[in-house]
Amino acid sequence: MKAMITRRSFLIASTATVSAPFIARGQTQEIGERIGRLPQLHSLQIQRGEDVIFAQAPRGPGLDRPANIKSCSKSIVALLLGTAIDKQEITSVEATLQDVAPRLLPPNATPGSEKITMEDLVTLRAGLERTSGSNYGAWINSPNWIADALTRPMVAEPGQRMLYSTGSTHILGAALTEATGQSLLTLARARLGTPLGIEIPAWTQDPQGYYLGGNEMALTPRSMLKIAVLLRDKGVFASNQVIPESWVAASTKAYGRSQFSGLGYGYGWFLSPSGYALARGYGGQIIAAHHGRNLAIAITSDPTRPARSAGYFGDLIRLLDGPVLNLA
Repeated sequence: MKAMITRRSFLIASTATVSAPFIARGQTQEIGERIGRLPQLHSLQIQRGEDVIFAQAPRGPGLDRPANIKSCSKSIVALLLGTAIDKQEITSVEATLQDVAPRLLPPNATPGSEKITMEDLVTLRAGLERTSGSNYGAWINSPNWIADALTRPMVAEPGQRMLYSTGSTHILGAALTEATGQSLLTLARARLGTPLGIEIPAWTQDPQGYYLGGNEMALTPRSMLKIAVLLRDKGVFASNQVIPESWVAASTKAYGRSQFSGLGYGYGWFLSPSGYALARGYGGQIIAAHHGRNLAIAITSDPTRPARSAGYFGDLIRLLDGPVLNLA
C-alpha cells in the first residue's frame, strides 16, 4: 500500500510540475516538504491564473473522490443566497425570516427571531444561542433542528456579534428552499454544479427533509478548487458570471470577527489579514481565494481530527501566508 501511495503522489506532483514551467523547483519543493510534516493533510492544490501549479494528494482518497468538506458548506450556502437575491426570489439581505419563510417559525419561537434577517444568518450574527461546539450533539439529535435553533435563547442582539453556529446556516438553507421552492441540493446542482461542471452528491437531511445547511456536504478536491477559482475571479467561471460580482464583493467584506481564530467574517467566508477569503471546515478542509495574487487553493484533511486555530489550522494558515503566497 505504501508503494502505491508514493507512486500516485509522484504522478500527481509530476503532472503539476509540467503544467507550471515557470515555478522555481525550490518553491514547490518547500511546499512538498511542509505538507510532508502535516500528517492530517490529505491533499493540496494551488492554481495561479489558469495553471494548476501544485497538486499533491499524499494521503487520503486522492483528488477525484468526494471528501466531506464539513463547514465549508456554509460558504456554499452563502453563494446560493447571492443567486436567490439576484433572481429576486429573496428581495434583499435585509429581508427577515418572517418575510422569506414564515413557515419555519415555530409557535414558541424565541421573541425577536422573526426579525432575524438573511444577512444576520449568513454572517452568523443571528443572536441565538449557538448550536455548534458542545451544543451540536443535542441539536442534531433533536426531532426538529430548525425549531430547536429558533427556540434557543437570544444571547446577543441580532446583527451584532458573530456566534459561530451551524444552526444559523441551516435556517438560511431552509429559508432558501422555502423562497425558491427547490431543495438545497437542487439549487446547488443547478446554480453551482452545472456551470462549474462539478458533481454534488446528496448529503444529510434533517427530520423534516431539509438538507443540512452548513455541514456534511461532499465535493472532490478538484471541485473545491473550481469554487476557489470562482470566488477569486469575482463570480466568473469559464467566462460566465455564475455569482453576481456585487455579491462576491459584499461577501468578502468583514461584518464580524471569529472569537476563535480572530479572522474577519463576511457572507459565509473567513477573511485573513493577508488577503485570503477562506471557507473553513472541521479537520482542516479549506477553499481559499486570493484575488490580489491570482491564487486559488483547495486543501482536504482528515475529517475526524480537530484543526484548532492554535494547532493544525494555524499550520495551514502559515503555509498559505508563507510558501503558497510566495508562488504568486
